[in-house]
Amino acid sequence: MNAAIRAVTRMGIYVGAKVYLVYEGYQGLVDGGDNIKLANWQNAVSCVCLTQGGTVIGSARCKAFTTREGRLAAAFNLVKRGISNLCVCGGDGSLTGANIFRSEWSGLLEELVKKGRITAETAKQHGHLNIVGLVGSIDNDFCGTDMTIGADSALHRITEIIDAITTTATRYLALVSALASGADWLFIPEAPPEDGWEELMCARRSKGSRLNIIIIAEGAINRSGQPITSNYVKDLVVSRLGYDTRVTVLGHVQRGGTPSAFDRVLSSKMGVEAVVALLEAGPDTPACVIGLSGNQAVRLPLIEAVEMTKEVQKAMNEKRFEEAIQLRGRSFENNWNIYKLLAYQKPAAVPSQYSIAILNVGAPAAGMNAAVRSAVRVGLATGHRVYIVNDGFDGLANGAVNEVSWNQVAGWTGQGGSLLGTKRTLPSTCMEKLVENLNKFRIQSLLVVGGFEAYEGILELVEARGRYDELCIPMCIIPATISNNVPGTDFSLGSDTAVNAAMASCDKIKQSATGTKRRVFVVETMGGYCGYLATTTGIAVGADAAYIFEDPFNIHDLKTNVEHLTEKMKKDIQRGLVLRNEKCHEHYTTDFIHKLYSAEGKGIFDCRVNVLGHLQQGGVPTPFDRNYGTKLGVRAVQWLTEKMTDSFKQGRVSANTPDTACVVGLYKKVLTFSPVTELKDQTDFEYSKLYNINSSFFTVHTT
Repeated sequence: MNAAIRAVTRMGIYVGAKVYLVYEGYQGLVDGGDNIKLANWQNAVSCVCLTQGGTVIGSARCKAFTTREGRLAAAFNLVKRGISNLCVCGGDGSLTGANIFRSEWSGLLEELVKKGRITAETAKQHGHLNIVGLVGSIDNDFCGTDMTIGADSALHRITEIIDAITTTATRYLALVSALASGADWLFIPEAPPEDGWEELMCARRSKGSRLNIIIIAEGAINRSGQPITSNYVKDLVVSRLGYDTRVTVLGHVQRGGTPSAFDRVLSSKMGVEAVVALLEAGPDTPACVIGLSGNQAVRLPLIEAVEMTKEVQKAMNEKRFEEAIQLRGRSFENNWNIYKLLAYQKPAAVPSQYSIAILNVGAPAAGMNAAVRSAVRVGLATGHRVYIVNDGFDGLANGAVNEVSWNQVAGWTGQGGSLLGTKRTLPSTCMEKLVENLNKFRIQSLLVVGGFEAYEGILELVEARGRYDELCIPMCIIPATISNNVPGTDFSLGSDTAVNAAMASCDKIKQSATGTKRRVFVVETMGGYCGYLATTTGIAVGADAAYIFEDPFNIHDLKTNVEHLTEKMKKDIQRGLVLRNEKCHEHYTTDFIHKLYSAEGKGIFDCRVNVLGHLQQGGVPTPFDRNYGTKLGVRAVQWLTEKMTDSFKQGRVSANTPDTACVVGLYKKVLTFSPVTELKDQTDFEYSKLYNINSSFFTVHTT
C-alpha cells in the first residue's frame, strides 16, 4: 500500500493538485484535526488516501464512519480543507463505505448548511465528491481485477515456506500457492471435493504418489457444507496411512513482510491511473476502482465490482460452486483448471500419434523448469510422446534426446536455473545433425524455452524449411530471459525473479547507510542493451535516477541529475540511489558516473558503487515466474497440439505457414501467439531488443 500512497501523492503534486494525507483511515477522516495533513513530495503521502491495513500512515477500523453522524463529521472535515476528491485504498468493505459516502454527499452538505457549519456557497463549490478506489487485499478476492495490492507479497511469504511443510492459506493464496509449489492436494471453498475424497487421497499416497504438500484454504468445506480443517486432514492421514504429519497455520505471516517488486510496481501503476481518473472525473462520473487486466491498469465501476464480489459468497452459500468459480474471474478459473490438469496423472482418453520435444536455449532464467514441467505433463495428459532435450540446440544435434515420464518432472516448479541444461548454440552451426535427429526421433513439434537466442534459433529453422522437410513442423517459443528482450511479449520468464533480486539488493544497500553520513549509491544492473531491469527496479526501490540505453542521455543530463540530487541531500535526505544498465552508454560507464557523483558531491555526500552481476540471474523463482511459466507451458502445448492436428496430412505433420512458428507471450491483456517472421521487422538484432519498447516499460531519468 505504501507504494500506492507514494505514487498517488507524487502524481497528484506533479499535476498541480493539493495533496492531503489522512492518518488512521476513516477514523482519521471522522476525527479530523492533525489526522489530515498536507503532503509534500518527500513525505510521499496520498491524495487523500484512506488505508485499511499495514501502511506507514497507520490504519484503524472505524465504527463511527458506519453511522450518518460519523460521515457528517467526515464531510465537514473534507469541505473545511477544500477536498472533493478521494482515493481510497482498502478492501471491499472500505470501498463500499466510500461509495455510500459519495451517494450521501449532497445530503450531508445540505445538513451541514442547515446546522450552520458551512455556508451555502461552500456547499455549492463542493457539490460533488469524486472517488477512485485501489484494492488492497492479500486474498485477491475482489471481482474484476486479476490482482489486488498485497496478494503477490503474500504469495512470496507462502512459497518461502511451502516447499517443506503442510500449510493453510486463504482462497486465492491457496490456489496459486498450489500452482507455485506443485501441491499434491488442494482444498478451496469455491470447489469442494467430491464425496469419497478421503479414500482417493489416501489411495494415491499408498500407490506411491508422494503426498508432500496439502494446502487448505481457511474456509474449505465439503459438498455438505461441513468445514475441512487442517487438523481433520492430519488425523485422516495419520489414522489411515500411519504417517507422521505436521500442520502449520501461516496466519498473519502472509500479511506482513517486505512488499514484492510486483506489488510495488503494480501499486505505482494503479496510483498513477487513480490520479488520472480523478482528474478526468465530472459530476456525473460514477465511482470507479482501479484493477488489473493482464498487464493493463483498467477502471471498473466500483459498486458493480463490489456487488459481484458479494455474489461469489452468495453462490457458495447456495452451493452453486461452478458459478462461484466463474464469478471469481477468468484468471481464478484458469488457475483452477490448470491445477486440476497438472496435480496428478490421469490416463489419456486416446493415445496420440504426435510427439513434442522440449529444450532450453540461452542463459538460464527462473521459471524455465516450471514451464518444462507443465508442458511435459500437459503433453502426456493429451497422449503425446514427450521428449526432453539436454543442452539446447547443441543437445538436439548430438542426440541428447530422452523420452520423459510424468514423475520425472515432479518438484521442478520451485527450482531455479535450467534442469535440462541450456546453451547459446544456434541451429546454423549444426543444422545437418539437428535435422537428422528430428527425423530419427520422429519429432513432430518443438517447444523452445529461452531468451533472444531461442527466438533467433527458431527463426533460422523457419527460414531453412525450404531446404528440409523435417523442419516443417509447428514450433513455439516461451520467452525466458532476465533481460525481457524477446519480441512478442511484454514479460519474459525470469524477469520478475531478477527484478526482485535486484530490488532486495538495493534495499539492503540503502539500509547499509542508515545512521551514517549522507551517501549516494551507484548500482549497475544486468540486461545487456535492454533497460527493463534497471527501470523496473528503479520504480520498485524509488531510485533517484535510472540510466538506460533506450532513453539516450548526455553530459548535460548527468549534470542536471547530480545537481538535483545534491540539492536534495543538502536538506533532510540522507541517501541517494542511482541505477545504471550495464550497456546504457559506451563512454558514461558505471565507473565514470561513480567518479562524477563523487566529485560533484564532495563535501555534501560521498559515493559508493555496486555491480550486482549474476546474483540477478540466480535464486529460486518468484511465485509470479512459477505461475507464469506453468501457464505458458500449458498454453504452448495446447497450441502445438492444435497446429499438429490441423497440419497432419498423408500420415505426417506438414506445417509450412508463418503462423506455425510463434512466440507465446502476454501482450497487454491476453496471451497471444505471434509468428516469428512477422516479429523480425520489429527487432533490432544488433542490440537484441525491440524497436518499440513494450507497454510494461517505463523510462525515467530523475524521480
